[in-house]
Amino acid sequence: MILFVKICRLSVTLVAGLALGANAAETPKPVKEVAKPVKEVDKQVDIKQLSKKVDDVVVPLPNEVFGALNKLGGVNWREYVRNEKVSNFTERPRIALLLGAVIADGFIAVQAEDAPTVKEIGQRVLALAKGIGVGNSITPHAKAITEAADKRNWVSVRQELDRTQNSVQQAMNEVHDEKLSQLVSLGGWLRGTEVLTAVVNKRYSEEGAELLHQPDLLVYFESRLQSMPEYNLKLLQDIQGALTEVRPLIDVGNAHISPASVKRINEITTKLGDAITKKS
Repeated sequence: MILFVKICRLSVTLVAGLALGANAAETPKPVKEVAKPVKEVDKQVDIKQLSKKVDDVVVPLPNEVFGALNKLGGVNWREYVRNEKVSNFTERPRIALLLGAVIADGFIAVQAEDAPTVKEIGQRVLALAKGIGVGNSITPHAKAITEAADKRNWVSVRQELDRTQNSVQQAMNEVHDEKLSQLVSLGGWLRGTEVLTAVVNKRYSEEGAELLHQPDLLVYFESRLQSMPEYNLKLLQDIQGALTEVRPLIDVGNAHISPASVKRINEITTKLGDAITKKS
């Protein structure tokens, strides 16, 4: 999925690549490997295993990120389920952002094993997809989500949510609505980050905060927003300004993202989440 759109440190990769290139001309020296303590290995968050690449950008998969959070400590996911009614919009960019956020809400409801909310989200996703002209590609997924939720088959629900987002974005790309497709991803990432920071802020850990280390993804979203001058929407301008504020909070090199930064990112994404779901 998008949406809650992961995470590699390109600087570290580049340095490693240069080091390999420099050492290639030298005679290899035997190196004695030192095994890491079991506890350290168990707690280490390997972000690359929780992601997929889209346009050469590493994008977070919400299902995997939320699963990693569970391993770092039990989370009461019902606390983060959002089932209040959202506003109806006519502007296609807003609908795309909201669609991404609602799909992310579906993953949260699955984590909470909240079948009624999952079923409602399936229908909401279908209605939003129709609002941007791709409802036909979503209808079978919405039906499958409802059926799987009735059976409490959470693995199938997760799979269908992944397929839903992929189908939405594929359908948009086929009709050359790539920009709306990118807004779906952005909406999902914002909602996923809002929940991720809420969880980590409540019980901070360096491993949980590491899941936020996505500077290249923010650069990607910022550049995409800059390429959408035809969407004269204040909300998009607000999001672009917010991403500019968030980037230095997470682009910390080899340092750890601080509790204060996690809290601030949560404040920013929560405010944006409200702006996406409610009419001003």
